[in-house]
Amino acid sequence: ERGGNNSFNHEALTLKYKLDNQFELVFVVGFQKILTLTYVDKLIDDVHKEFRDKYRNEFQQKGTLGLLNGTFDFKEDFLRLLQEAEDSSKIRVPTAMKTFEQSVKSQKTVKSMIETRGEKPKEKAKNKKNKGSKKEASGTEAAVVPSKAAPDAKQNPPMAAGDREELTKDEILQKNREEFFRKRLKGGEKSNKSPKPETQKEKGKKPRVWDLGNSNAKVLDYSNSTTNGNTDTCPTEEYDPDMALGDRDREPGRLYDLEYESDEEEPEEEKIIQNPSQPRAKKGALGGMFGMLKGLVGSKSLTREDMESVLEKMKDHLIAKNVAADIAVQLCESVAKKLEGKVMGTFTTVTSTVKQALQESLVQILQPQRRVDMLREVMDAQRHRRPYVVTFCGVNGVGKSTNLAKISFWLIENGFTVLIAACDTFRAGAVEQLRTHTRRLNALHPPENHGGRTMVQLYEKGYGKDAAGIAMEAISYARNQGFDVVLVDTAGRMQDNAPLMTALAKLIAVNTPDLVLFVGEALVGNEAVDQLVKFNKALADHSMTQVPRLIDGIVLTKFDTIDDKVGAAISMTYITSKPIVFVGTGQTYCDLRSLNAKAVVTALMKA
Repeated sequence: ERGGNNSFNHEALTLKYKLDNQFELVFVVGFQKILTLTYVDKLIDDVHKEFRDKYRNEFQQKGTLGLLNGTFDFKEDFLRLLQEAEDSSKIRVPTAMKTFEQSVKSQKTVKSMIETRGEKPKEKAKNKKNKGSKKEASGTEAAVVPSKAAPDAKQNPPMAAGDREELTKDEILQKNREEFFRKRLKGGEKSNKSPKPETQKEKGKKPRVWDLGNSNAKVLDYSNSTTNGNTDTCPTEEYDPDMALGDRDREPGRLYDLEYESDEEEPEEEKIIQNPSQPRAKKGALGGMFGMLKGLVGSKSLTREDMESVLEKMKDHLIAKNVAADIAVQLCESVAKKLEGKVMGTFTTVTSTVKQALQESLVQILQPQRRVDMLREVMDAQRHRRPYVVTFCGVNGVGKSTNLAKISFWLIENGFTVLIAACDTFRAGAVEQLRTHTRRLNALHPPENHGGRTMVQLYEKGYGKDAAGIAMEAISYARNQGFDVVLVDTAGRMQDNAPLMTALAKLIAVNTPDLVLFVGEALVGNEAVDQLVKFNKALADHSMTQVPRLIDGIVLTKFDTIDDKVGAAISMTYITSKPIVFVGTGQTYCDLRSLNAKAVVTALMKA
């Protein structure tokens, strides 16, 4: 029910199921996946209806749970329905291909298909005539429009119809000339009045000083401090740590959950199911009250028609909150399947029932099927005396390098040493950006606070090199030097760029990282689905192993810029069934959060 699918594949088997929400029954059919059985859907529908109708009275008297130990004489009925379903599939014989004599082309003569030079076919000539007539009509309309848009009556008195067009053209030309000369005269006067003295020109450039910048910072030229391939740490510098950390009262090393405070919503107009067989209550206080109570009492099972209008509103609401359109449709479809035939509880309405079911489905989607506990996995790698390798990938400009630095800071505060591999050898300034982050992180956690050990280093080989080779060398260096974690930064690439996607698949296949994180923006809507689907497809297509390595988790960035439009989180987890491991929310190293499913759903359902 995560995606409204009613089938499940396990090795060589396929299971299809159908829910009966009224009596809480599940009908399952299993068959070999290699078989193409077209009658399975018909069979399971027929069995569902026959079984429910045959034992309806017993279900209502004893309840479904009371019949668990009972026996059902349904074998003959099942075999009959199976035979009918098989016969119905045989009746549908595939249509045979038409012969040449039966085609339209065979009926044409050779003469009709010959075209002489300079002679156009009749159909094309007709189309061109129609196009020409349309152009003429549009030209007449365009000629009418300027005559309507004549000057105001105050400026031009009414005149004869024949003179109006010529006078208007003359007036327009005269006005354009006057305006042109006026502008030229004004420009000449200004240039004469305020000539710029040559003494105001300044020679050379001065460095810009920012208001909130670092007064102790040196000139931003670090080209001589490190060379390509040098793994030594950059020189540390002293600066105000409050700017890099933000909240000083936080607990070091702890990853806080996302928080969202929802305002009290005003009660919406809710649709109430009323039994059509019951007569309408008389007008008046008592009559209206009893009529409302009769409508609220759960004596009627939900149908698709009852939920149609509510689901339509829910779908539009999800799309407005940045959920991808296809996923919003599938979510509403899964909720409809889940609720169809279910008897509503007492004093419940359609809107509240559908909303509650949708909230439960959204929370279930955001709850990861596989929990990524990065700290536990790093400690497990430590016991095996090897570095834990994480690869970051994503499209251009989503914040891979910035969030890599935030994750580095979080790992350092938990006592792990980090080696950053600069494998973005394409974007100008990518290595320098990581070099700056490395220097800042070492200033926040100097070696003297950690027993003389440098907590974070940068492994770089410059630009234009093979990213997979640099990552391999960095992992080998980290193993020899005893680093706990290797964070591999890759170049941003669009999902449709085949050569770059092949290079990314090669990097992942050659180095076999422990965790592959896709970095995506919280600002996107339908694009999130396209990015993740094509990244996974490219990694599968270009992988050199039998079992391809796909994306393991998601880093959702720029979450503080979207207010309550949090639909990208739903789209990404729905399409991959992978957890959102980290959420980036701000500009400082501490602005890293773990996903809180209930907080995201609360923001999503807010009106």
